[in-house]
Amino acid sequence: MEFKKAKILELKEKFDAIINKEENENVEFWYARDLQIQLGYTQWRNFLEVINKAIESCKNAGINENDHFAKVSKMIDIGKSAKREVEDYMLTRYGCYLIAQNGDSKKEEIAFAQSYFAVQTRKQEIIEDRIKLMNRLEAREKLKESEKQLSKNIYERGVDDLGFARIRSKGDSALFGGLNTMQMKAKYDVKENRPLADFLPTLTIAAKNLATEMTNYNVTEKDMYGEESITDEHIDNNLSVRSMLNKRGIKPENLKPAEDLKKLERRVKTESKKMASNKLPQGK
Repeated sequence: MEFKKAKILELKEKFDAIINKEENENVEFWYARDLQIQLGYTQWRNFLEVINKAIESCKNAGINENDHFAKVSKMIDIGKSAKREVEDYMLTRYGCYLIAQNGDSKKEEIAFAQSYFAVQTRKQEIIEDRIKLMNRLEAREKLKESEKQLSKNIYERGVDDLGFARIRSKGDSALFGGLNTMQMKAKYDVKENRPLADFLPTLTIAAKNLATEMTNYNVTEKDMYGEESITDEHIDNNLSVRSMLNKRGIKPENLKPAEDLKKLERRVKTESKKMASNKLPQGK
């Protein structure tokens, strides 16, 4: 999901507005009912399901959920000066992060929150960088799925694993102006045993995914069989995507390589562990 700077600033201001602070212990926390509104959930019972999933994720990670999810009660106005007591939760940044991870990522607010709570600073540029990282990871996962589906489709149509590798490499050659997979790895200084896509920028990953999805579609729709016909189809689709990019002045082989996705994933896990070390104030 793409975010413009103005939208990031708008969402950031909304999330900043619901921060609470325990002054004596210099600890930030959030109330679940405030977070519910900002995450676009209209009904508490639906949001409570997400909270419970987040608590389970916390337990599964071997972390004490009570350090990050504290059940509390609060009084709310129900009209005509009347009040009633409702259930709520105090949440750490890590608790909010887990809720965002277990929410509906199709919601714009959830997608933003996954990055907002994942970083230890509320500076807009840091959040923007994090969103770009998550977009790249999402694009990589989509490519993995489309390539997995292509491998399955063509295996059923007389192509083995080596044939799939040849088809993919020839598709790369069409996309990268004549440079095949191994040549692009050499250009980007990627080890032979690592996937090229782990070092491609988001735009190139998305381009590869589009070409692969087109091949998947036509292999099924045209009932193709055998390596030769499927190779021709995959080459044509990559050439079409390349032509579209070239019209916008983009040559995929000339784009700079991106940081190794495996390193980025390790960094994400390390940041999560750091977040988990910040606990709710004692006695809450």
